[in-house]
Amino acid sequence: MLELRPNCECCDRDLAVDDPEVYICTFECTWCADCAATFPERRCPNCRGNLAVRPIRPERALAKNPASTVRVVTPDCREKVAASRA
Repeated sequence: MLELRPNCECCDRDLAVDDPEVYICTFECTWCADCAATFPERRCPNCRGNLAVRPIRPERALAKNPASTVRVVTPDCREKVAASRA
């Protein structure tokens, strides 16, 4: 089951669990739309995998399976993005 992380891993912006413009990779790295738009070829700067829109868990299911409260931040996100462009 997806963790549904609460923040963008690059800018640390809070992300609502029902935000339709949140992106994830297969490792569940989580990105806001603004940061994802800066990634070359819309690839995850951590694993280089493609990004997909994160699914929205139905409210009823959230009661039994809540979103994660653990924040994940990649401190060198911007450097990874810049290096992938070089």
